[in-house]
Amino acid sequence: MALPGILFFLVFHYGPMYGLIVAFKDYNIYQGIFSSEWVGLANFQELFESSGFKRALLNTVIIGFYQLLFVFPAPIILSILINEVVHTRFKKFVQTVVYLPHFVSWIVIGGILYAILSPTTGIVQEVADWFGLGDSVINLMGSTEYFRSILIASSIWKEAGFGTILYLATIVTIDPSLYEAAKVDGASKRRQIWHITLPGLRTTIVILLIFHVGNFLNVGLEQVYALYNPAVYEVGEILDTYLYKLAFESAKYDLATASGLFKSLVGLTLVLFTNYAAKKIDRDSGFI
Repeated sequence: MALPGILFFLVFHYGPMYGLIVAFKDYNIYQGIFSSEWVGLANFQELFESSGFKRALLNTVIIGFYQLLFVFPAPIILSILINEVVHTRFKKFVQTVVYLPHFVSWIVIGGILYAILSPTTGIVQEVADWFGLGDSVINLMGSTEYFRSILIASSIWKEAGFGTILYLATIVTIDPSLYEAAKVDGASKRRQIWHITLPGLRTTIVILLIFHVGNFLNVGLEQVYALYNPAVYEVGEILDTYLYKLAFESAKYDLATASGLFKSLVGLTLVLFTNYAAKKIDRDSGFI
């Protein structure tokens, strides 16, 4: 049963790793990977000196921090709210509704957002015109001030519901007698959530936090590529889009590989650090 999964990782994740040596070569597509000249760390030096890379790295860190602050807690809060729904049929309906956005492509969501927020034909503009406020509507998709907020809000809308699956499955395993004892002691619903539900979710939260921190620099190529435009490159250009442009628009495969390797090393470092910190705080948390 495990063989298909093992083969998948061997073929698509471990097999292509020999290509990482491109990051240390002056890669020439006609000479091939092994015949291209070695340049050591010159690609990394050029990358770190590039103003475009610095801007993309800064934007990635800022958006990643916002995701950690707002997107990561959203499924936890939503799962607790869904768990408190008493009516079974309505509860299942809510779960189904919040799951659905996960299966919608970012390209489709981008089209929906442009249809809603367009300053010329969008729904927001039409409503503003109806109230006589049409001149006050700004182009949110082209605003450097609001673009990151749109990214975070759309991430929460799309992924928060699907992220509740593990949390709801964990809540089900909490002993119901704990809630009954809390009720007897006069604990309010807020106290029950704080002292029973959240501690019961602690291990799951820590494990998913480690995964999230490990992907800190992976803030979503598909999402950003579908939503951003030249007007917001200053705040919307991230490492993934910068890497994509280096590889497929400028054909600088060596610099693109160096950028990808840098991201992977940072991700590995963050995972190990977060796991170490989790173990120090709670011995039962983390992986190893």
